[in-house]
Amino acid sequence: MGERSGSTAGQAGNAIYGIGMFGAWVYFWIQADGFWQHVLAILEGIVWPAFAVYHGLDALGA
Repeated sequence: MGERSGSTAGQAGNAIYGIGMFGAWVYFWIQADGFWQHVLAILEGIVWPAFAVYHGLDALGA
């Protein structure tokens, strides 16, 4: 029949990354004080989960 284009594990990883990104947005948005800090909060929210995973794996020795 038809082949699937994505895997379930990949979709779960995307969901977890998305939840981390939204959580980071909320955290950094609350900490921001001015217009440019809010802009920076949006950018930080996008890249923060990647840094968290990298440092988490580094701490585990992986």
